[in-house]
Amino acid sequence: MRSRRLVVSAAVIAAGVGFVPGGMARAAGPSADGAHGVTSSKDLARTAANAFTFGSPADRSVRKAPPAAGNRAAAAPPASGAAADADLKVGLSGTATSARMIDLKSEITSSLGTQLTVVTDWGDGTSSSEVTGGSGTMTSHHLYAEVGSYTVRVTVYGPDGAAGVSATNEMPFITPGSEFTPHSPTRLLDTRDGTGAVQAAQVPAWGETRVKVAGNHGIPADVAAVVLNVTVTNTRAAGHVRAYADGTERPTTSNVNYAAGDSVPNLVIVPVGKNGYVNLYNSGEQGVDLIADVTGYFTRSSASGYTPTDPTRFVDTREGLGTSRGPVPGQSQFGVQIAGTRGIPAGAKAVALNVTVTGPRAAGHLTVFPSGQAAPNTSNVNFGGGQTIANAVIVPVGADGRINVRNGGWDPADVIVDVVGYYSPDGVSAYIPVRPVRDLDTRNASQWPSGPLKAGRYIYSTFGEENSTATAMVLNTTVTNTGGAGHLTVAPDPNALWQYENRTHTPPVAPNSSTLNWTAGKTVPNLVQASLGVNGIVDFFNRSGNSIDLVIDVFGVYDKR
Repeated sequence: MRSRRLVVSAAVIAAGVGFVPGGMARAAGPSADGAHGVTSSKDLARTAANAFTFGSPADRSVRKAPPAAGNRAAAAPPASGAAADADLKVGLSGTATSARMIDLKSEITSSLGTQLTVVTDWGDGTSSSEVTGGSGTMTSHHLYAEVGSYTVRVTVYGPDGAAGVSATNEMPFITPGSEFTPHSPTRLLDTRDGTGAVQAAQVPAWGETRVKVAGNHGIPADVAAVVLNVTVTNTRAAGHVRAYADGTERPTTSNVNYAAGDSVPNLVIVPVGKNGYVNLYNSGEQGVDLIADVTGYFTRSSASGYTPTDPTRFVDTREGLGTSRGPVPGQSQFGVQIAGTRGIPAGAKAVALNVTVTGPRAAGHLTVFPSGQAAPNTSNVNFGGGQTIANAVIVPVGADGRINVRNGGWDPADVIVDVVGYYSPDGVSAYIPVRPVRDLDTRNASQWPSGPLKAGRYIYSTFGEENSTATAMVLNTTVTNTGGAGHLTVAPDPNALWQYENRTHTPPVAPNSSTLNWTAGKTVPNLVQASLGVNGIVDFFNRSGNSIDLVIDVFGVYDKR
Protein backbone atom coordinates (compact mmCIF):
# COMPACT_ATOMS: atom_id res chain seq x y z
CA MET A 1 0.00 0.00 0.00
CA ARG A 2 1.43 3.36 -0.97
CA SER A 3 1.08 5.92 1.77
CA ARG A 4 1.86 9.58 1.97
CA ARG A 5 3.20 10.71 5.31
CA LEU A 6 3.17 14.35 6.37
CA VAL A 7 6.79 15.10 7.21
CA VAL A 8 6.98 17.43 10.18
CA SER A 9 10.40 18.92 10.88
CA ALA A 10 11.63 20.92 13.86
CA ALA A 11 9.12 23.60 14.82
CA VAL A 12 9.85 27.22 15.59
CA ILE A 13 8.09 29.95 17.50
CA ALA A 14 6.07 32.48 15.53
CA ALA A 15 4.32 35.06 17.69
CA GLY A 16 4.01 32.40 20.37
CA VAL A 17 2.49 29.99 17.88
CA GLY A 18 3.99 26.68 16.83
CA PHE A 19 4.89 26.41 13.14
CA VAL A 20 4.14 23.01 11.68
CA PRO A 21 5.57 22.82 8.16
CA GLY A 22 4.26 20.31 5.71
CA GLY A 23 3.56 19.48 2.10
CA MET A 24 0.92 18.21 -0.26
CA ALA A 25 -0.82 14.89 0.22
CA ARG A 26 -0.48 11.72 -1.80
CA ALA A 27 -3.10 9.04 -2.15
CA ALA A 28 -2.64 6.03 0.09
CA GLY A 29 -4.04 3.75 -2.60
CA PRO A 30 -7.68 2.75 -2.91
CA SER A 31 -9.11 0.51 -0.20
CA ALA A 32 -11.65 -2.22 -0.79
CA ASP A 33 -14.49 0.29 -0.93
CA GLY A 34 -12.60 2.76 -3.11
CA ALA A 35 -11.56 5.12 -0.30
CA HIS A 36 -8.20 6.87 -0.38
CA GLY A 37 -6.29 8.09 2.64
CA VAL A 38 -3.86 10.73 3.86
CA THR A 39 -1.58 9.55 6.64
CA SER A 40 0.78 11.36 8.99
CA SER A 41 4.01 10.11 10.53
CA LYS A 42 3.93 12.58 13.40
CA ASP A 43 1.59 13.47 16.21
CA LEU A 44 0.58 17.02 15.26
CA ALA A 45 -0.38 17.92 18.84
CA ARG A 46 3.06 16.95 20.13
CA THR A 47 4.85 18.60 17.22
CA ALA A 48 2.95 21.86 17.68
CA ALA A 49 3.67 21.81 21.42
CA ASN A 50 7.37 21.17 20.78
CA ALA A 51 7.59 24.67 19.31
CA PHE A 52 7.34 26.05 22.85
CA THR A 53 10.84 25.94 24.38
CA PHE A 54 12.24 27.68 27.44
CA GLY A 55 15.56 27.77 29.27
CA SER A 56 17.94 29.36 31.72
CA PRO A 57 21.70 28.81 31.34
CA ALA A 58 23.82 27.35 34.15
CA ASP A 59 25.65 30.63 34.77
CA ARG A 60 22.39 32.04 36.12
CA SER A 61 22.48 29.57 39.01
CA VAL A 62 22.38 31.14 42.45
CA ARG A 63 24.90 29.33 44.65
CA LYS A 64 24.48 29.12 48.39
CA ALA A 65 27.48 28.18 50.52
CA PRO A 66 27.14 26.55 53.96
CA PRO A 67 27.29 28.90 56.96
CA ALA A 68 30.58 29.42 58.76
CA ALA A 69 31.60 26.61 61.11
CA GLY A 70 31.03 28.75 64.22
CA ASN A 71 27.38 29.24 63.17
CA ARG A 72 26.66 25.63 62.29
CA ALA A 73 25.54 23.97 65.44
CA ALA A 74 25.70 20.19 65.14
CA ALA A 75 26.44 20.43 61.41
CA ALA A 76 28.73 17.76 59.97
CA PRO A 77 31.95 18.97 58.31
CA PRO A 78 31.77 19.30 54.51
CA ALA A 79 32.78 16.28 52.48
CA SER A 80 36.56 16.36 51.83
CA GLY A 81 36.49 19.72 53.61
CA ALA A 82 35.83 21.38 50.25
CA ALA A 83 32.08 21.84 49.87
CA ALA A 84 32.33 25.56 50.45
CA ASP A 85 34.58 25.91 47.43
CA ALA A 86 32.85 23.28 45.29
CA ASP A 87 31.71 23.99 41.74
CA LEU A 88 27.95 23.37 41.66
CA LYS A 89 25.48 24.76 39.16
CA VAL A 90 22.47 23.73 37.09
CA GLY A 91 21.26 24.78 33.64
CA LEU A 92 17.61 24.37 32.67
CA SER A 93 15.87 23.73 29.36
CA GLY A 94 12.21 22.89 28.92
CA THR A 95 10.18 21.71 25.95
CA ALA A 96 6.41 21.37 25.91
CA THR A 97 5.20 17.97 24.73
CA SER A 98 1.45 18.58 24.83
CA ALA A 99 -1.04 21.28 25.77
CA ARG A 100 -0.10 21.19 29.47
CA MET A 101 3.01 18.98 29.78
CA ILE A 102 6.70 19.87 30.05
CA ASP A 103 9.88 17.85 29.52
CA LEU A 104 12.51 19.45 31.74
CA LYS A 105 16.25 18.85 31.37
CA SER A 106 18.46 19.81 34.31
CA GLU A 107 22.13 19.97 33.25
CA ILE A 108 24.08 19.56 36.50
CA THR A 109 27.76 20.46 36.90
CA SER A 110 29.36 19.36 40.17
CA SER A 111 32.88 18.84 41.49
CA LEU A 112 31.59 17.14 44.62
CA GLY A 113 31.53 13.72 42.94
CA THR A 114 29.06 12.35 45.46
CA GLN A 115 25.34 11.88 45.83
CA LEU A 116 23.28 15.00 45.05
CA THR A 117 19.63 15.74 45.76
CA VAL A 118 17.63 17.57 43.10
CA VAL A 119 14.36 19.25 44.12
CA THR A 120 12.08 20.67 41.42
CA ASP A 121 9.37 23.18 42.31
CA TRP A 122 6.99 23.13 39.32
CA GLY A 123 5.36 26.44 40.19
CA ASP A 124 1.87 25.03 40.67
CA GLY A 125 2.14 24.09 44.32
CA THR A 126 3.74 20.71 43.63
CA SER A 127 7.35 19.56 43.76
CA SER A 128 9.42 16.43 43.11
CA SER A 129 12.74 15.17 44.44
CA GLU A 130 15.34 12.90 42.82
CA VAL A 131 18.85 11.71 43.63
CA THR A 132 21.75 11.77 41.17
CA GLY A 133 25.38 10.73 41.46
CA GLY A 134 27.02 13.90 40.21
CA SER A 135 27.46 15.84 36.97
CA GLY A 136 25.09 14.95 34.14
CA THR A 137 21.67 15.61 32.62
CA MET A 138 18.50 14.67 34.44
CA THR A 139 15.17 14.59 32.57
CA SER A 140 11.87 15.11 34.37
CA HIS A 141 8.25 15.35 33.20
CA HIS A 142 5.31 17.21 34.63
CA LEU A 143 1.66 17.55 33.66
CA TYR A 144 -0.03 20.75 34.77
CA ALA A 145 -3.66 20.55 35.80
CA GLU A 146 -4.44 23.89 34.14
CA VAL A 147 -3.07 25.94 31.28
CA GLY A 148 -1.13 28.99 32.38
CA SER A 149 2.24 30.59 33.11
CA TYR A 150 4.49 29.02 35.72
CA THR A 151 7.97 29.48 37.21
CA VAL A 152 9.96 26.24 37.40
CA ARG A 153 12.67 26.29 40.08
CA VAL A 154 15.34 23.58 40.45
CA THR A 155 17.65 23.36 43.48
CA VAL A 156 20.61 20.97 43.62
CA TYR A 157 21.84 20.15 47.12
CA GLY A 158 25.28 18.81 47.95
CA PRO A 159 25.86 15.78 50.20
CA ASP A 160 25.09 17.81 53.35
CA GLY A 161 21.58 18.62 52.12
CA ALA A 162 20.10 21.92 53.20
CA ALA A 163 22.98 22.48 55.61
CA GLY A 164 25.57 22.37 52.85
CA VAL A 165 26.26 23.95 49.50
CA SER A 166 23.39 24.30 46.97
CA ALA A 167 22.67 25.84 43.59
CA THR A 168 19.28 27.11 42.37
CA ASN A 169 18.09 28.12 38.91
CA GLU A 170 14.65 29.00 37.58
CA MET A 171 12.89 29.64 34.30
CA PRO A 172 9.40 30.60 33.12
CA PHE A 173 7.17 28.05 31.41
CA ILE A 174 4.03 28.90 29.45
CA THR A 175 1.76 26.06 28.39
CA PRO A 176 1.12 25.81 24.64
CA GLY A 177 -2.52 25.04 25.32
CA SER A 178 -5.10 27.81 25.61
CA GLU A 179 -8.71 27.77 26.75
CA PHE A 180 -11.80 29.48 25.40
CA THR A 181 -13.79 32.42 26.72
CA PRO A 182 -17.02 33.22 24.86
CA HIS A 183 -17.67 36.82 23.83
CA SER A 184 -20.98 38.36 22.88
CA PRO A 185 -20.98 38.67 19.08
CA THR A 186 -19.38 42.05 18.37
CA ARG A 187 -18.24 43.76 15.17
CA LEU A 188 -14.52 44.60 15.24
CA LEU A 189 -14.12 45.56 11.57
CA ASP A 190 -16.32 46.82 8.75
CA THR A 191 -14.47 48.51 5.91
CA ARG A 192 -17.78 49.72 4.43
CA ASP A 193 -18.31 52.27 7.20
CA GLY A 194 -14.81 52.44 8.70
CA THR A 195 -15.53 50.45 11.88
CA GLY A 196 -12.16 49.32 13.23
CA ALA A 197 -10.35 50.68 10.16
CA VAL A 198 -8.37 53.81 9.42
CA GLN A 199 -11.12 54.93 7.07
CA ALA A 200 -14.12 53.59 5.16
CA ALA A 201 -12.45 52.06 2.10
CA GLN A 202 -12.16 48.71 0.40
CA VAL A 203 -9.15 46.51 0.98
CA PRO A 204 -7.26 46.84 -2.33
CA ALA A 205 -6.15 44.02 -4.59
CA TRP A 206 -3.20 42.19 -3.03
CA GLY A 207 -3.56 44.44 0.01
CA GLU A 208 -4.45 43.88 3.64
CA THR A 209 -6.06 45.44 6.66
CA ARG A 210 -5.43 44.97 10.36
CA VAL A 211 -7.96 44.06 13.04
CA LYS A 212 -7.25 45.22 16.59
CA VAL A 213 -8.05 42.32 18.93
CA ALA A 214 -6.14 42.63 22.22
CA GLY A 215 -7.69 45.30 24.44
CA ASN A 216 -10.63 45.77 22.09
CA HIS A 217 -14.19 45.39 23.47
CA GLY A 218 -12.95 43.72 26.64
CA ILE A 219 -10.65 41.17 24.98
CA PRO A 220 -7.61 40.80 27.30
CA ALA A 221 -4.10 41.88 26.37
CA ASP A 222 -2.73 38.33 26.69
CA VAL A 223 -5.10 36.85 24.11
CA ALA A 224 -3.48 33.95 22.22
CA ALA A 225 -6.04 33.39 19.45
CA VAL A 226 -9.40 34.81 18.46
CA VAL A 227 -12.57 33.44 16.87
CA LEU A 228 -13.76 35.72 14.07
CA ASN A 229 -16.53 35.44 11.55
CA VAL A 230 -14.96 37.03 8.46
CA THR A 231 -17.23 38.13 5.63
CA VAL A 232 -16.09 39.35 2.22
CA THR A 233 -18.57 41.44 0.21
CA ASN A 234 -18.82 43.89 -2.71
CA THR A 235 -16.57 41.63 -4.74
CA ARG A 236 -15.80 42.36 -8.41
CA ALA A 237 -13.45 39.48 -9.22
CA ALA A 238 -12.54 36.09 -7.83
CA GLY A 239 -10.01 35.75 -5.00
CA HIS A 240 -9.54 34.63 -1.43
CA VAL A 241 -8.80 36.05 2.02
CA ARG A 242 -6.02 34.91 4.35
CA ALA A 243 -6.08 35.57 8.11
CA TYR A 244 -2.90 35.47 10.17
CA ALA A 245 -1.15 36.97 13.20
CA ASP A 246 0.35 40.39 12.59
CA GLY A 247 4.14 40.29 12.65
CA THR A 248 4.36 36.75 11.24
CA GLU A 249 4.93 35.46 7.73
CA ARG A 250 1.81 35.48 5.54
CA PRO A 251 0.61 31.88 4.95
CA THR A 252 -0.17 30.41 1.53
CA THR A 253 -3.42 28.80 2.70
CA SER A 254 -6.85 30.42 2.36
CA ASN A 255 -9.71 31.14 4.76
CA VAL A 256 -12.44 32.65 2.58
CA ASN A 257 -12.80 32.02 -1.16
CA TYR A 258 -15.04 34.26 -3.27
CA ALA A 259 -16.15 34.94 -6.84
CA ALA A 260 -17.31 38.18 -8.43
CA GLY A 261 -20.56 39.34 -6.88
CA ASP A 262 -20.29 37.01 -3.86
CA SER A 263 -20.87 37.86 -0.20
CA VAL A 264 -19.17 34.97 1.61
CA PRO A 265 -18.64 34.42 5.35
CA ASN A 266 -16.34 31.93 7.04
CA LEU A 267 -15.34 31.34 10.62
CA VAL A 268 -11.64 31.60 11.41
CA ILE A 269 -9.67 30.77 14.55
CA VAL A 270 -6.52 32.81 14.13
CA PRO A 271 -3.52 33.51 16.37
CA VAL A 272 -3.11 37.09 17.55
CA GLY A 273 0.20 38.87 16.97
CA LYS A 274 2.37 40.03 19.85
CA ASN A 275 1.12 43.57 19.18
CA GLY A 276 -2.51 42.46 19.55
CA TYR A 277 -3.47 42.56 15.85
CA VAL A 278 -4.69 40.10 13.22
CA ASN A 279 -4.14 40.70 9.49
CA LEU A 280 -6.67 40.04 6.72
CA TYR A 281 -5.07 39.80 3.27
CA ASN A 282 -7.06 40.15 0.05
CA SER A 283 -5.56 37.82 -2.54
CA GLY A 284 -7.67 39.05 -5.44
CA GLU A 285 -7.39 41.31 -8.48
CA GLN A 286 -10.01 43.80 -7.26
CA GLY A 287 -10.76 45.55 -3.98
CA VAL A 288 -13.25 44.03 -1.53
CA ASP A 289 -15.01 45.00 1.68
CA LEU A 290 -14.24 42.92 4.76
CA ILE A 291 -16.24 42.46 7.95
CA ALA A 292 -14.96 40.72 11.11
CA ASP A 293 -17.18 39.78 14.06
CA VAL A 294 -15.72 38.29 17.25
CA THR A 295 -17.53 35.52 19.19
CA GLY A 296 -14.77 34.37 21.54
CA TYR A 297 -11.06 34.14 22.24
CA PHE A 298 -8.38 31.87 23.70
CA THR A 299 -5.94 32.69 26.50
CA ARG A 300 -3.39 30.66 28.42
CA SER A 301 -5.50 31.00 31.54
CA SER A 302 -8.00 28.56 32.96
CA ALA A 303 -11.38 29.07 31.26
CA SER A 304 -13.37 26.56 29.17
CA GLY A 305 -11.90 23.50 27.49
CA TYR A 306 -13.30 21.90 24.33
CA THR A 307 -15.15 18.62 24.00
CA PRO A 308 -15.76 17.42 20.42
CA THR A 309 -18.87 15.41 19.61
CA ASP A 310 -19.99 13.40 16.64
CA PRO A 311 -21.97 15.78 14.38
CA THR A 312 -25.54 15.85 15.70
CA ARG A 313 -28.49 17.57 14.07
CA PHE A 314 -30.37 19.76 16.56
CA VAL A 315 -32.53 21.79 14.17
CA ASP A 316 -34.08 21.23 10.75
CA THR A 317 -36.99 23.53 10.01
CA ARG A 318 -37.86 21.49 6.91
CA GLU A 319 -39.14 18.69 9.15
CA GLY A 320 -39.83 20.50 12.42
CA LEU A 321 -36.78 19.17 14.29
CA GLY A 322 -35.90 21.38 17.27
CA THR A 323 -38.40 24.12 16.35
CA SER A 324 -41.58 24.75 14.38
CA ARG A 325 -41.86 23.13 10.98
CA GLY A 326 -41.57 25.42 8.00
CA PRO A 327 -39.28 28.23 6.79
CA VAL A 328 -38.30 30.86 9.31
CA PRO A 329 -40.11 34.11 8.41
CA GLY A 330 -38.04 37.16 7.59
CA GLN A 331 -37.07 39.43 10.49
CA SER A 332 -37.92 36.74 13.03
CA GLN A 333 -36.05 34.32 15.27
CA PHE A 334 -36.38 31.03 17.14
CA GLY A 335 -34.68 29.59 20.21
CA VAL A 336 -32.85 26.28 20.57
CA GLN A 337 -32.17 24.42 23.83
CA ILE A 338 -28.49 23.42 23.78
CA ALA A 339 -27.11 22.92 27.30
CA GLY A 340 -28.53 20.06 29.34
CA THR A 341 -29.81 18.11 26.35
CA ARG A 342 -28.60 15.45 23.91
CA GLY A 343 -25.20 15.00 25.54
CA ILE A 344 -24.38 18.70 26.00
CA PRO A 345 -23.90 19.34 29.75
CA ALA A 346 -25.77 22.01 31.66
CA GLY A 347 -22.48 23.80 32.35
CA ALA A 348 -21.60 24.40 28.70
CA LYS A 349 -20.54 28.02 28.11
CA ALA A 350 -20.45 27.97 24.30
CA VAL A 351 -21.26 25.59 21.49
CA ALA A 352 -19.61 24.82 18.14
CA LEU A 353 -22.13 24.56 15.31
CA ASN A 354 -22.50 24.21 11.61
CA VAL A 355 -25.44 26.35 10.48
CA THR A 356 -27.00 25.91 7.04
CA VAL A 357 -29.60 28.02 5.26
CA THR A 358 -31.52 26.53 2.33
CA GLY A 359 -34.37 27.57 0.09
CA PRO A 360 -34.29 31.34 0.83
CA ARG A 361 -36.56 33.35 -1.41
CA ALA A 362 -34.23 36.33 -1.46
CA ALA A 363 -30.87 37.52 -0.16
CA GLY A 364 -30.35 37.90 3.58
CA HIS A 365 -28.32 36.72 6.54
CA LEU A 366 -28.60 34.66 9.72
CA THR A 367 -27.41 35.80 13.12
CA VAL A 368 -26.76 33.29 15.92
CA PHE A 369 -26.51 34.68 19.45
CA PRO A 370 -27.04 33.68 23.11
CA SER A 371 -30.52 33.87 24.58
CA GLY A 372 -31.29 36.64 27.03
CA GLN A 373 -29.99 39.46 24.87
CA ALA A 374 -31.05 41.42 21.81
CA ALA A 375 -29.83 40.34 18.40
CA PRO A 376 -26.44 41.94 17.72
CA ASN A 377 -25.48 43.82 14.58
CA THR A 378 -23.46 40.86 13.28
CA SER A 379 -23.98 38.04 10.81
CA ASN A 380 -22.97 34.38 10.70
CA VAL A 381 -24.36 33.18 7.37
CA ASN A 382 -24.91 35.41 4.33
CA PHE A 383 -27.00 34.05 1.47
CA GLY A 384 -28.54 34.89 -1.87
CA GLY A 385 -31.96 33.99 -3.21
CA GLY A 386 -32.30 30.23 -3.72
CA GLN A 387 -28.82 29.56 -2.30
CA THR A 388 -27.93 26.70 0.05
CA ILE A 389 -24.90 27.67 2.12
CA ALA A 390 -23.38 26.66 5.46
CA ASN A 391 -20.99 28.28 7.90
CA ALA A 392 -19.29 27.22 11.11
CA VAL A 393 -20.39 29.12 14.21
CA ILE A 394 -19.07 29.29 17.78
CA VAL A 395 -21.61 31.04 19.96
CA PRO A 396 -21.98 31.64 23.72
CA VAL A 397 -24.86 29.80 25.40
CA GLY A 398 -27.34 31.88 27.39
CA ALA A 399 -27.87 31.47 31.13
CA ASP A 400 -30.89 29.27 30.37
CA GLY A 401 -28.82 26.99 28.12
CA ARG A 402 -30.34 28.30 24.90
CA ILE A 403 -29.23 30.10 21.77
CA ASN A 404 -31.25 32.10 19.24
CA VAL A 405 -31.15 32.03 15.45
CA ARG A 406 -32.48 35.11 13.64
CA ASN A 407 -33.36 35.39 9.97
CA GLY A 408 -32.20 38.91 9.17
CA GLY A 409 -33.62 38.81 5.64
CA TRP A 410 -37.07 39.95 4.58
CA ASP A 411 -38.20 36.60 3.18
CA PRO A 412 -38.55 33.08 4.65
CA ALA A 413 -35.71 30.55 4.66
CA ASP A 414 -35.16 27.05 6.05
CA VAL A 415 -32.44 26.60 8.68
CA ILE A 416 -30.42 23.56 9.75
CA VAL A 417 -28.22 23.46 12.87
CA ASP A 418 -25.66 20.70 13.54
CA VAL A 419 -23.70 20.59 16.83
CA VAL A 420 -20.05 19.45 16.58
CA GLY A 421 -18.75 20.26 20.09
CA TYR A 422 -18.96 22.48 23.14
CA TYR A 423 -16.84 24.49 25.58
CA SER A 424 -17.19 24.06 29.34
CA PRO A 425 -15.13 24.52 32.53
CA ASP A 426 -14.90 20.72 32.74
CA GLY A 427 -13.71 20.37 29.15
CA VAL A 428 -10.25 18.80 29.10
CA SER A 429 -8.99 19.77 25.64
CA ALA A 430 -6.93 22.94 25.24
CA TYR A 431 -6.28 24.60 21.89
CA ILE A 432 -2.85 24.83 20.26
CA PRO A 433 -2.82 27.04 17.14
CA VAL A 434 -0.33 26.12 14.43
CA ARG A 435 0.87 28.01 11.44
CA PRO A 436 -1.46 26.95 8.60
CA VAL A 437 -0.36 23.95 6.55
CA ARG A 438 -2.02 22.30 3.56
CA ASP A 439 -2.82 18.67 4.27
CA LEU A 440 -4.51 17.77 0.98
CA ASP A 441 -5.20 19.23 -2.46
CA THR A 442 -6.72 16.76 -4.89
CA ARG A 443 -5.93 19.11 -7.80
CA ASN A 444 -2.19 18.48 -7.43
CA ALA A 445 -1.61 15.33 -9.50
CA SER A 446 2.08 15.09 -8.58
CA GLN A 447 1.23 14.81 -4.90
CA TRP A 448 -2.23 13.27 -5.14
CA PRO A 449 -2.41 10.90 -8.13
CA SER A 450 -5.86 9.60 -7.12
CA GLY A 451 -7.54 12.66 -8.66
CA PRO A 452 -10.86 14.32 -7.67
CA LEU A 453 -13.04 12.83 -4.98
CA LYS A 454 -15.66 10.83 -6.82
CA ALA A 455 -19.40 11.05 -6.24
CA GLY A 456 -20.51 9.21 -3.10
CA ARG A 457 -16.93 8.41 -2.03
CA TYR A 458 -14.83 9.55 0.89
CA ILE A 459 -11.24 10.34 1.79
CA TYR A 460 -9.88 9.48 5.22
CA SER A 461 -7.07 11.43 6.85
CA THR A 462 -5.02 10.63 9.95
CA PHE A 463 -3.88 13.50 12.12
CA GLY A 464 -1.53 11.80 14.56
CA GLU A 465 -0.15 8.59 15.90
CA GLU A 466 -2.23 5.92 17.60
CA ASN A 467 -3.17 6.81 21.18
CA SER A 468 -2.55 10.46 20.43
CA THR A 469 -3.65 12.94 23.08
CA ALA A 470 -5.25 15.08 20.34
CA THR A 471 -9.05 15.10 20.38
CA ALA A 472 -10.01 17.38 17.48
CA MET A 473 -8.53 19.33 14.57
CA VAL A 474 -9.36 22.82 13.38
CA LEU A 475 -9.44 22.58 9.59
CA ASN A 476 -10.55 24.68 6.66
CA THR A 477 -12.22 22.57 4.00
CA THR A 478 -12.67 23.98 0.50
CA VAL A 479 -14.59 22.35 -2.36
CA THR A 480 -14.00 23.45 -5.95
CA ASN A 481 -14.50 22.25 -9.54
CA THR A 482 -18.01 21.19 -8.67
CA GLY A 483 -20.10 19.65 -11.43
CA GLY A 484 -23.40 19.89 -9.60
CA ALA A 485 -25.00 20.65 -6.26
CA GLY A 486 -24.02 18.69 -3.16
CA HIS A 487 -22.61 18.83 0.33
CA LEU A 488 -19.57 17.64 2.28
CA THR A 489 -19.89 15.69 5.51
CA VAL A 490 -16.95 15.46 7.94
CA ALA A 491 -16.94 12.90 10.76
CA PRO A 492 -14.56 10.66 12.77
CA ASP A 493 -13.75 7.27 11.23
CA PRO A 494 -14.62 4.12 13.26
CA ASN A 495 -11.64 2.21 11.83
CA ALA A 496 -8.02 2.13 12.97
CA LEU A 497 -5.24 2.80 10.47
CA TRP A 498 -4.03 -0.81 10.60
CA GLN A 499 -7.48 -1.94 9.41
CA TYR A 500 -7.08 0.21 6.30
CA GLU A 501 -3.56 -1.04 5.78
CA ASN A 502 -4.60 -4.70 5.76
CA ARG A 503 -7.97 -3.93 4.15
CA THR A 504 -10.11 -5.30 6.94
CA HIS A 505 -11.85 -2.00 7.67
CA THR A 506 -15.60 -1.49 7.62
CA PRO A 507 -16.78 1.24 5.24
CA PRO A 508 -18.03 4.10 7.46
CA VAL A 509 -21.51 5.52 7.15
CA ALA A 510 -21.82 9.29 6.78
CA PRO A 511 -23.93 10.93 9.51
CA ASN A 512 -26.98 13.05 8.72
CA SER A 513 -25.11 16.35 8.84
CA SER A 514 -23.39 18.73 6.46
CA THR A 515 -20.18 20.73 6.75
CA LEU A 516 -20.45 22.78 3.58
CA ASN A 517 -22.91 23.00 0.70
CA TRP A 518 -22.27 23.99 -2.90
CA THR A 519 -23.87 24.46 -6.28
CA ALA A 520 -22.40 23.74 -9.71
CA GLY A 521 -19.30 25.75 -10.51
CA LYS A 522 -18.89 27.24 -7.04
CA THR A 523 -15.76 27.23 -4.85
CA VAL A 524 -16.94 27.04 -1.24
CA PRO A 525 -14.88 27.04 2.00
CA ASN A 526 -15.91 26.28 5.57
CA LEU A 527 -14.11 25.82 8.85
CA VAL A 528 -14.67 22.52 10.63
CA GLN A 529 -13.73 21.46 14.14
CA ALA A 530 -13.34 17.79 13.36
CA SER A 531 -13.50 15.23 16.14
CA LEU A 532 -10.71 12.63 15.92
CA GLY A 533 -12.88 9.98 17.54
CA VAL A 534 -11.09 7.00 19.09
CA ASN A 535 -8.71 6.32 16.21
CA GLY A 536 -7.43 9.76 15.20
CA ILE A 537 -8.88 9.48 11.67
CA VAL A 538 -11.33 11.89 10.01
CA ASP A 539 -13.52 11.11 7.00
CA PHE A 540 -14.54 13.58 4.27
CA PHE A 541 -17.63 12.41 2.36
CA ASN A 542 -18.64 13.76 -1.05
CA ARG A 543 -22.45 13.75 -0.79
CA SER A 544 -23.22 14.63 -4.38
CA GLY A 545 -23.67 13.04 -7.77
CA ASN A 546 -20.50 14.58 -9.26
CA SER A 547 -16.77 14.51 -8.61
CA ILE A 548 -15.24 17.41 -6.69
CA ASP A 549 -11.80 18.67 -5.79
CA LEU A 550 -11.14 18.93 -2.08
CA VAL A 551 -8.61 21.12 -0.25
CA ILE A 552 -7.88 20.62 3.46
CA ASP A 553 -5.83 23.15 5.47
CA VAL A 554 -4.80 22.58 9.10
CA PHE A 555 -5.02 25.55 11.50
CA GLY A 556 -4.85 24.04 14.96
CA VAL A 557 -5.34 21.09 17.26
CA TYR A 558 -7.18 20.42 20.53
CA ASP A 559 -5.14 18.37 23.00
CA LYS A 560 -6.28 16.74 26.25
CA ARG A 561 -2.89 16.62 28.02
